[in-house]
Amino acid sequence: MSDRLAVIPQYLLPKRALTVLAGKLAGLRGGKLTTGVIRWFIRRYAVDMSEAANPDPAAYPTFNEFFTRALRDDARTLVDADFVCPVDGAISQFGPIRGDQVFQAKGHSYSCSALLGGDKHLAAKFDDGQFATLYLSPRDYHRIHMPCDGRLTEMIYVPGDLFSVNPTTARGVPGLFARNERVVCVFESAAGPFVMVLVGATIVGSMATVWHGVVNPPRRPDITKWRYDDQDIVLAQGEEMGRFLLGSTVVMLFPKPMMAFNPAWAPEAAVRLGERMGRALPPPVFEAETVLALYD
Repeated sequence: MSDRLAVIPQYLLPKRALTVLAGKLAGLRGGKLTTGVIRWFIRRYAVDMSEAANPDPAAYPTFNEFFTRALRDDARTLVDADFVCPVDGAISQFGPIRGDQVFQAKGHSYSCSALLGGDKHLAAKFDDGQFATLYLSPRDYHRIHMPCDGRLTEMIYVPGDLFSVNPTTARGVPGLFARNERVVCVFESAAGPFVMVLVGATIVGSMATVWHGVVNPPRRPDITKWRYDDQDIVLAQGEEMGRFLLGSTVVMLFPKPMMAFNPAWAPEAAVRLGERMGRALPPPVFEAETVLALYD
């Protein structure tokens, strides 16, 4: 069966209603019933609870608290690198942005502007830059951390669909990450601006950031923006910046010529929080004749 045929049921399912229901159930304090569901989920998805700060399934009063569980302090190590991987998961795609086009899967691309809720001025900063799309499966740790030091400047909530974001759906639904509900987080760093886009999906009850708390619900009908120019919200490399309440995908955009990716990275490869993602590139050097020509 082709990927496009495989995703047809998703067009027919009441995705929003299912997601709202799942979010409410995941927040219920069901006692032994909740613990039973958590134990089933651990078995079903081979979740490694030895890495959790609290490995006891019965210690979590709600499924959401289990799903967003903290890791032990020594469970991950940040390597000495300019940019580190912000999540546990798998590489969906990564590489150069072609003009303003971000590669999704064979036969599918989408524009930076579409991903960023139609903000063409913001999107233009990433023309011919670099991107990385990282998929978090149900078994993964679902907190999102900073790839480098960054100062928050803006957050944008973009309403949208709630398709699944698994690899089959990425191959079968055109413009998937630019059509699903998402939260765009814009940062400035010593090397330049970058964005981290938290993409929602079917059954993803909500997304949260450390500075705002839960962003959705409520699911606003229109694009909503928050500016932080008058606030000094600075997050260090490796520090938590947000989390998914049930799993999804992070898309990152970097401008040209900010970063070169780890040469060991490859599509579909597993990645872990704190591993080397890339190195910073120096700003372009202009020859004296080129600089003088600009003023002729």
